[in-house]
Amino acid sequence: MRIATWNVNSIIPRLPRVLEFLEQSAPDVLCLQELKNTTEKFPAAEVEALGYEVAAYGLGRWNGVGIVSRVGLSDVVRGLPDEPSFEGAAEARAIGATCGGVRVWSVYVPNGREPDNPHYAYKLEWLKTLRSMAAAELSAGPFAILGDFNVAPADADVWDIAVFTESTHVTPPEREALARLRKLGLTDVFPRPLKYDHPFTYWDYRAGNFPNNKGMRIDLVYGNTPFTDAVTDSYVDRNMRKGKGPSDHAPIVVDLSL
Repeated sequence: MRIATWNVNSIIPRLPRVLEFLEQSAPDVLCLQELKNTTEKFPAAEVEALGYEVAAYGLGRWNGVGIVSRVGLSDVVRGLPDEPSFEGAAEARAIGATCGGVRVWSVYVPNGREPDNPHYAYKLEWLKTLRSMAAAELSAGPFAILGDFNVAPADADVWDIAVFTESTHVTPPEREALARLRKLGLTDVFPRPLKYDHPFTYWDYRAGNFPNNKGMRIDLVYGNTPFTDAVTDSYVDRNMRKGKGPSDHAPIVVDLSL
């Protein structure tokens, strides 16, 4: 089985790249983040034409998540149980489904903006709620949370830690939230970078950042033991960050023998 995750940074302009990825890499399951669209306006027909089922969750212009699968798609849950809202509004940041016997969650963790912004407190509360969901589900068989966590787990996961010292994504409370998630029995599936020393997954659009590998590893795959024991390979597909109209993220591809 091949499972991938990708923050596409708006599904409509990125649709040609997504279809290209589905045809070339042929994942059995693809978790998507930052759709920037509503559930109803997800381009399901184009994806289904390639043999995939679709489950999407979007509430409007920002955030939005989805799962597409060609190995079954059942027990779909949109949103986390008891999920916090931000300024009274729900946000579409998590969707779960069972695909080919694997329970997967596609997540788009809040950015946090700045450490003194209310969105940062919301981010930490959201991660706490994510942990509660994982605690309830991870013992039922192969289980993984995939997506854009908007946290770099360690200093080596950013191109220059000095640049980020006053920023979110690297603060101790964020990293501690990830550590508590892992302590449930989840392991970070660390992808091979294929070209560079560090497997970054995100590069700002500013000129030179991608070719100079000035990036971050904030897209993660966290799996329980039945999931990670089955992993045979994992890598960052940097080719999807190249060419015309790319997302600022690259997909992570995980191969499993189940």
